[in-house]
This record gives sequence, structure tokens and C-alpha cells, in this order.
Amino acid sequence: MAEDAAVPPSGLLAQQLEMPTRVDEITDRLVTAIAIGEYLPGARLPVERDLAAALGVGRMTVRAALARLVDRGLLETRRGRGGGSYVVDQWPESSTAAVRRTLVMRLGELRDRCDAIARLHGAVCRAAADARTAADVERLRDALQAYRTADTGLASQQADSALHLAIMDTAHNGVLTQVLVDLEASVSIGAPAHLWGEPLTMREMELRSLHEHEELVDAIADGRADDADALARAHVGIDFELISAAMRRAGVLDD
Repeated sequence: MAEDAAVPPSGLLAQQLEMPTRVDEITDRLVTAIAIGEYLPGARLPVERDLAAALGVGRMTVRAALARLVDRGLLETRRGRGGGSYVVDQWPESSTAAVRRTLVMRLGELRDRCDAIARLHGAVCRAAADARTAADVERLRDALQAYRTADTGLASQQADSALHLAIMDTAHNGVLTQVLVDLEASVSIGAPAHLWGEPLTMREMELRSLHEHEELVDAIADGRADDADALARAHVGIDFELISAAMRRAGVLDD
């Protein structure tokens, strides 16, 4: 009997034992979210309850996944006021396999969702150009200036989010903006924060975004709805460019 017990499992049982668990899948998803810049070093992840809702799993699954990220050195847990799970490291080589597993399963879906997001952003910015008020334009100019003067990395990403939220408010169409927010959340756990890529390409992307932000805010302020639509679609295309770059690094796409 001892010899029989030592025989490795085979057939269906072996396949079941090798299947990834829900904790494995959520761990990979969080590792990927950090690697591609949904959450940058220094950023605090949402609380367990909100992460569980965003990922469609139970809090115990999220807790187990977060513990694995702490063990891998990607997160640190801080106690007390302002405590939570904070990103420490973005994409060590140990994360590459998880990024590959996550992105290879979602390639077609991500392409279609990013295209839909770009089209919806165009519609929101068109509505903003039609519905803007003087107060809206002033808020957009202030948000643009905040982005212009923000430090690279996390502060710049947060200023970008504030600007895009101001644009959504300027559209004065809660239904349209909620559809956009929900769709963004299906791609990025960190939505409405946009992907920010890797440190080597981050500053170049930020400066490109600044130029595109300036053109977009001017179009909205001037009431040029067609231009605002087109500029927004092109601008949001940065997200899929960053996902594609991550896929290349992870070996999902060829250079």
C-alpha cells in the first residue's frame, strides 16, 4: 500500500491537481496590474473589500493573494493611520511569468475593450465640448496645470486621473460617464487611473500626454466637438500601446 501511495496521480486527477486555483489567478492579475503600471511604486491598493468587488471574488481570496505579493516583495503592509497595502516594486523578473499568463489569456478581449474605451472617451469629450460652462473650463485649466507641474510617476498619474474626471464632469451626462467608468474598470483594476507603463518609458509618455491634454482641453474649451472626439480617441490609445509593450516584454507578442 505504501508503494501504491507513492505513485504520482495520473489522468483527470493529475489535471485537476495542476489547475491553477482562484488565488493563483488573482495573484497573477494583481502582479500584472502592478507590472503594467495600474498601481505604481508608492501607490496604495484599494482595501480588500473594494478589490474583491472589482475582481469578482471573495475577500479571503484577495487576502491570500495580497499575502503572496508581500512575500514576493511587491507590496508592503503598513499599519495605523494611512495604513494598507503599498506597492514597493513594479516589475522584477519574477513577475514576468505571471504577466505572460494573464495577458495571453486576455489579448483579444483587451484589444476590443480598449477600442471601446477609446470610442466612449471620444463620445464623452464630444459631450463635454457641447455642454461646457465657463466654470467647467476653469476647472479643466486648473487640472491641466496640476498635471503640467506634477512630479513624474505616481503624482503625474494621479493628476491625469483628476483631469479625466474633470472632463467627465464637464460632459454633464452621468449615464454616459458611468458606462465609461464601468468599462474602464473591466480592463484596469486601478480605474479611473490610466496605465502608466514602466519607468524607462514613463517620462516620454507623460510629456506626450501633456501635449495631447493641452490640445484636448483647448478643443473642449472652444466647443470643437469633432476635434475633441478625435483627440480623445487617439489619446486613450496610449493604454493599449502600454499593454502591447508589456506583452512584448512578457513574450506574448513579437517585437
